[in-house]
Amino acid sequence: MASLPFKRNYRCVPSLQQFYTGGPLVVSSDGSFFVCACGDSIKMVESSNAAIRFTIDGGDSEAFTALALSPDDKLLFSSGHSRQIRVWDLNTFKCVRSWKGHDGPVMGMACHPSGGLLATGGADRKVLVWDVDGGFCTHYFKAHKGVVSSILFHPDPSKPLLFSGSDDATVQVWDLSTKKCSATLNGHLSTVTSMAVSEDGGTLVSTGRDKVVMLWDLNDYSCKKTVLTYEALEAVCVIHSGCPFASCIGLHDQQIGKRSGLKGIYFITVGERGIVRVWNSERAVCLFEQKSSDITVSSDTDEAKRGFTTAFMLPLDQGLLCVTADQQLLLYSPVKSPEGMLDLVLSKRLVGCNEEIVDMKFLGDDEQFLAVATNTEQVRVYDLASMSCDYVLTGHTEIVLCVDTCVSSSGRTLIVSGSKDKSVRLWDSESKSCLGVGIGHMGAVGAVAFSKKQKAFFVSGSSDRTLKVWSLDGVSDDVEQPINLKAKAVVAAHDKDINSLAIAPNDSLVCSGSQDRTACVWTLPDLVSVTVLKGHKRGIWSVEFSPVDQCVITASGDKTIKIWAISDGSCLKTFEGHTSSVLRASFLSRGTQFVSCGADGLVKLWTVKTNECIATYDQHEDKVWALAVGKKTEMLATGGGDAVFNLWYDSTASDKEEAFRREEEGVLKGQELENAIVDADYKKAIRVAFELRRPHKLFELFAELCRKREAENQIQRALDALSKEEFRLLLEYLREWNTKPKLCHVAQFVLFRVFNILAPTEIIEIKGVAELLEGLLPYSQRHFSRVDRLVRSAFLLDYTLTGMSVIEPETEAKELRENSSLQSVVNGGEEILSADNVYKAQKQVQEEWLKSKTATKKRKSDKHKDKTPKRVKGVAYTTIAATS
Repeated sequence: MASLPFKRNYRCVPSLQQFYTGGPLVVSSDGSFFVCACGDSIKMVESSNAAIRFTIDGGDSEAFTALALSPDDKLLFSSGHSRQIRVWDLNTFKCVRSWKGHDGPVMGMACHPSGGLLATGGADRKVLVWDVDGGFCTHYFKAHKGVVSSILFHPDPSKPLLFSGSDDATVQVWDLSTKKCSATLNGHLSTVTSMAVSEDGGTLVSTGRDKVVMLWDLNDYSCKKTVLTYEALEAVCVIHSGCPFASCIGLHDQQIGKRSGLKGIYFITVGERGIVRVWNSERAVCLFEQKSSDITVSSDTDEAKRGFTTAFMLPLDQGLLCVTADQQLLLYSPVKSPEGMLDLVLSKRLVGCNEEIVDMKFLGDDEQFLAVATNTEQVRVYDLASMSCDYVLTGHTEIVLCVDTCVSSSGRTLIVSGSKDKSVRLWDSESKSCLGVGIGHMGAVGAVAFSKKQKAFFVSGSSDRTLKVWSLDGVSDDVEQPINLKAKAVVAAHDKDINSLAIAPNDSLVCSGSQDRTACVWTLPDLVSVTVLKGHKRGIWSVEFSPVDQCVITASGDKTIKIWAISDGSCLKTFEGHTSSVLRASFLSRGTQFVSCGADGLVKLWTVKTNECIATYDQHEDKVWALAVGKKTEMLATGGGDAVFNLWYDSTASDKEEAFRREEEGVLKGQELENAIVDADYKKAIRVAFELRRPHKLFELFAELCRKREAENQIQRALDALSKEEFRLLLEYLREWNTKPKLCHVAQFVLFRVFNILAPTEIIEIKGVAELLEGLLPYSQRHFSRVDRLVRSAFLLDYTLTGMSVIEPETEAKELRENSSLQSVVNGGEEILSADNVYKAQKQVQEEWLKSKTATKKRKSDKHKDKTPKRVKGVAYTTIAATS
């Protein structure tokens, strides 16, 4: 069989990143994106695929406590523990203004329907209203006795009402026109968590942690109805007529029967139980309640990850968005059941924070799903097309440490998981149910592996240092309760925790890697020792059989990767290159290559034959714990401690095609450039030279233009066709040319034309122009100084030669010529001075000049001499008689 071509490069596609860590979250008016807090930054996230549009760094090291969007989704308002209120322009993602106004953190924000006012409520018990454009306070309200937890403008812009709920269990109604408190609504016994206004604008609905919903008449501010929910509520949403919820609820209400004469208000509540319920205000009854919760709760005493924290009714019939306490975003769509009753379908699940990813495997034949084990009690299965969590497998009571997948002989896609709860679980991906549970290990199960050929068993390794072989006999789809899996063989394999397992392609051997720095090969299914692989200096984190050769690859904490012969346990090759522990290694290209990842956050691609690292990728910010390789496409998936998993596609063929296409295009462009030069079409030649990024050829063109007539006009016509990016590139080239004395003349000539073409406002808009000008200024000043010195030196030379009478001033030369001509006329053509006479005259002038200079020096030296006469040697002076 022909070997596969070597892989030269992998390309990382947009990955699923951490985008929500809890706290405030707001949804856009059209539901296309939402803005949420992620640590000390703000993320703008697409609702369709959880892709991050933009990240806003607030500059505060503290978490954000409140967010709000303007009605047109153009402005974002934020505040945190620093008490700084900031306004962000979502077109440029820049802070346009900021101010401080509260004495404590801002806990709630709301923007007026007109977009001109912003209301904030804080821990200082104040409610302030701000002018968005001016940033000044327009209203100051202080009546609450506790932290203001929720705030809401009346949705009708013509009604100047503002509602605020507080920890003091009251709702204050503020009149913005009179700047006074219109009413104080007392009725709740605990914190008011959420408020909503009915569709007609006449009723206020408020919820609290006192497990009741209260409806207030906004005409006389009386309590119209109190609805007992028996659940601490976090959010309430009013259902408007015309939406799918309203149509389904109308049928549902008719099925229940006994309608009262009044229509009533329909609203949705969510809270600590993690279920969605729909209520009718007139009869104070629950019309619909979810049968089961989609939120996983490890135990009844676990209050940290329970229930919903908020909910939003999305526009354009997109459904209901509920946010859980464990940073999941659940999108529900209403449907009609066959009986005509209302039902909710979970259409999308977006996970805001996966915490630490410890293991992952591709799922199914088409490998369109990915089973991920995170630092939680469930296995999350992601759809790679939409990057949303398709479903969650719940059953373990502690953190899941490892997963493996296979497609059985009957065509079922199975998943096995091992957990810290000392058990293994077998799952069916189609029914999303647990088929069997294996109990028997005395420690956390850290490694599991399915058989490759028969698909009739799997092997597990634990921190109790034992291996177990589990049979799949008796597992069926139609069981209501998971069966107890049976262990076919058990062996005490190592002296320390078992980290990794791998089964040979023919199911005859299993290899285990342990913290005791050894890897052991065992026969299947009876687990008889074959060989022990010794040589690593630290624990072994990963083992895998070669798909074609009788060898095993191991990755260790000693920063090395080794390939071993199964026959005698000898080390065949050692690969060094990682700067920290190597955590995973898997074969590619039928065993001729492999990929590795480690605690240094790097992913490396290696060739076995040459011991060469072909490529290194740095796309993770923490340890890369998980590595999955697709069986068909050999696509890679990596995940680590940074809560990010990346997908990698083989781009060798596409890169080769791209390089060939660029080369072909370069040849054609090069020919086009030469043709333009031959045709003296400098405008076209300069444009092609810019496209090819050939600064040397560009300099030759400009130098050629400078030597031609009307060079300025030709250069201007060539530069007029350039874009802003090409002008920036030209300035970079000019900066380099300007540093060389041989090239600076052309650079200065072109630079002068550039500054004549571009206005100062256009120059400022060029990206990085400040840095470019800083590089141009010092050399330009140096060139100017050199030219200035040259000009001055030229004048000095003229003066010196004139003083030496080597050259004559123009006036004297003119008089001499006139006298000579006159003398010639008078003497009637007498003989002119010969060349010898001219030479003698020049020599006489030079000697007289030297004599005068010597005398001047003597006078200067005499000033510093004493008056006492001194004896000096005689100097012979040559006197030259004047020539007639």
